[in-house]
Amino acid sequence: MSKDYPLQDIRNIGIIAHIDAGKTTTSERILYYTGRTYKIGEVHEGAATMDYMAQEQERGITITAAATTCFWKTTVDSKEIQINLIDTPGHIDFTVEVQRSLRVLDGGVVVFDGVAGVEPQSETVWRQADKYGVPRICFVNKLDRTGASLERCIDMIVDRLAAKPLVMQLNVGLESDFAGIIDLLRMEYITFSGDKGTEITRGPIPASHVDAAKAAREKMIETLAETDDVLMEKYLMEETPSIEEMVPAIRRATIERKLFPVFCGSALKNKGVQLVLDAVATYLPSPLDVPPTTGTNPRTDEPLVRNTNAKEPFAALVFKVINDPTGMGKLAFFRVYSGVVEQGQTVINTTKGKQERVSRLYQMHANKREPISSVSAGNIGVSLGLKDSITGDTLSDIDDPIVLEKISFPEPVVKISVEPKTTADQDKMGKALRALSDEDPTLHYATDAETGQTTLAGMGELHLDVIVDRMKREYNVEVKTGRPSVAYRETITRAAKARGTFKRQSGGKGQFGDCAIEIEPNEAGKGFEFLNEIVGGSIPREYIPAVEKGIKEAMEAGIVAGYPMVDVRVKLVDGSFHEVDSSEMAFKIAGSFAIKEAVAKAGGVVMEPIMKVEVVVPEDYTGSVVGNLNSRRGIINSLDKRGNAGAVNAAVPLSEMFGYATELRGMTQGRGNFVMEFDHYAQLPRNLADELIGKNSK
Repeated sequence: MSKDYPLQDIRNIGIIAHIDAGKTTTSERILYYTGRTYKIGEVHEGAATMDYMAQEQERGITITAAATTCFWKTTVDSKEIQINLIDTPGHIDFTVEVQRSLRVLDGGVVVFDGVAGVEPQSETVWRQADKYGVPRICFVNKLDRTGASLERCIDMIVDRLAAKPLVMQLNVGLESDFAGIIDLLRMEYITFSGDKGTEITRGPIPASHVDAAKAAREKMIETLAETDDVLMEKYLMEETPSIEEMVPAIRRATIERKLFPVFCGSALKNKGVQLVLDAVATYLPSPLDVPPTTGTNPRTDEPLVRNTNAKEPFAALVFKVINDPTGMGKLAFFRVYSGVVEQGQTVINTTKGKQERVSRLYQMHANKREPISSVSAGNIGVSLGLKDSITGDTLSDIDDPIVLEKISFPEPVVKISVEPKTTADQDKMGKALRALSDEDPTLHYATDAETGQTTLAGMGELHLDVIVDRMKREYNVEVKTGRPSVAYRETITRAAKARGTFKRQSGGKGQFGDCAIEIEPNEAGKGFEFLNEIVGGSIPREYIPAVEKGIKEAMEAGIVAGYPMVDVRVKLVDGSFHEVDSSEMAFKIAGSFAIKEAVAKAGGVVMEPIMKVEVVVPEDYTGSVVGNLNSRRGIINSLDKRGNAGAVNAAVPLSEMFGYATELRGMTQGRGNFVMEFDHYAQLPRNLADELIGKNSK
C-alpha cells in the first residue's frame, strides 16, 4: 500500500448489475484509470483482470466476486482516495457472491445496460442492496449501442425499482454518434480522447443542447431541494444554489438513500468512467459515514456496539473463503469493523468459539496478493491460515468478544446426482465437495446412507455445471452426473391434532413413549418452530428434546413425498410416560409417529419452486415464446418493448425450464436469450403431486 489513508478517504464499494450490463468492463477501466493495471483487459477477449478463473475467461461471465484496492485522484479538485473494489457476478446462479459482498460494503455502483435498462437481476441486486442499507450511484452504460436511451433507463429506475434518481448528466449523441457528456452540476460539456479516453476536455455545452441542459439542471435542483430544507428555501425564493451548497446536499441524500445520482457513458468506448470515479469519491460514504456495527456478547447475549475506530477492540466479519490454489490453506476475506488485526495475532472466531491464528495478511488484487502487516477498521483484508472460519463467521479480540450478524443465503433449488468415474476418485470427490461447499454457502451436498448416492444442490444448472467443472480442473476429480432435478418442499395447509404412542413389551424392560401434538402452518420462510406447552409434568422434561428430535427428523426426511417439510409450527401439548419403560428413544419414535399422523390430517402438500423468467427476443418471435411458456405452465406477467426487441416476463415452474436454452435457440434461430431466478414456492398441482408421490414410493 502506497500510504495509509485516513478513514474519510477510504471507499469500500461494489460494482453490481444484471449479467452483460458491462460490470467487468467498467471495473477494468477503473483499474486502468487508477493506475492499477497498465493494459485494459477486455471481457470479450477473455483477458479481464477481475475475471481470473479459467471458466470466467472461457464463458465471458463473472462467477466469483473479485477484490482489489486502487487509488484515485479526482479530475475536478485532485482529492485522493483509496478504493477497495469488489466486482460481483451478474448471473443469478452466483447471487451468493453479490449478497456476501453487499453485507460488507459501504456503497455501490449499479451498472445498467443503456438498451435493456432495468433487468430482472438489476431488481434483485437493488433489493439486496436495500436489505443491507447500501447507498448507490447509477451508471447507465452502453450508450454507444443501437437502441440505447438514457431517458428510458431513468424511467425504468423509477417504475421498476421505486427509487428516486438524481440525473447528474446528459448524453450528447447516441449509438454510433455518442460524442460526450454534459455535467449538469457545473454545466460543462465533457469529451474523452487520447489513449483509452485518458484526455478529458471540459468546454461549453453545444448550442443544440443548451435548452435541454438548462431544463434538466432545473429538475435536478428541484429534486435535490426536496431532500434539503436550506436548498428548498432557496428554490422557493427562486434563488440558484451554488455548487458548494449542492455537493454536500447530494452526498447527504445519497448516503441516506433518499436519492440515487445517475451518471452515463460507455465503458467499452472509454467515455464516462473517470466521472463515475469522481462520484465515488464525492458522494459515496466512507467507513465513518455508515452507522456503527452492532452485535452481541457471546458470553452474556447483551447487545454491543462497535464504532469504526482503530482504538476499539478488534471485530471483523468473514465474507468469503477460497481455497488457496498453491495448497497452503484457505484464504479468508474479511471486513474489519473496529480495531486492528496484525500478522501473527491470535483472535477468536466467536461464531464457533475457537481461537484462530492470523498467520499471514494480504491485500488482494484479483488472484494476486500483496503481503501487509496489519488491517485496521474500515478496511478489507485477506488472511491465510484460518482453519475453522467460513463465510459469515465473526473474528474478534479474545478479551472483548462480539458476534456480528451472520449473512443469510437462499436455499438451493436444483439438484443433480454425482458419482466418481473410478473408485479411486471417491475420497477425492468427498474432499473436493467439502472444500467447495466451504467456499460457497449456496452449494449443499448429501450422501444417502441407504443408496450411497451423493446429491449436489445449487442455485441453477449453470452453478452446478461450474462446480462440476471446478472439481475436474482444481481437484482432478472426474464425476458422472445425473439429470438435474427439482428441490421440492412439503408443507401443510391447515391445523390438526394427533397423538403418537410407541409401546413395546417383550419380556424384561419395555419401551414406552406417548405424546400429543397440535400443528399449524407457519409463515412462509419461517421454517420449523417447536413449542413446549406441557404443564404438570405429563412428559418429564428430559424426554421433551427427544420428541422434538423425532418430529424434526421425520419432517426432514419428508412425510408426503420424501421431500423436506417446511413452515410448520408444532406444539407439544400432552403425553404420558412409564416410570420404568420410558426412554429418549421411545419418545423420539412417538414424536415421529405423531407428526406423520398430524400431517395426514393437516392436508400435507408438495411445493415446487417458481422461477421469475425474462425472455428477450426479436419482436417477430414474441408470439412463439409466449405460447411456449404457456405450454410450460407459465403465467405471463408482462410484455415490454426493449428497443427493437420484445421482453416477455413470466412466472414458470422450475421443473418445466430444464432444457429451455436449447429450445429457445431453435425457436428464435439463436437470436433469443433468457434469464431466470428463483421467486417463490407454490403448491404443485394435485395430479403432478400424485405422480411424484407414486414415483418416489416405488
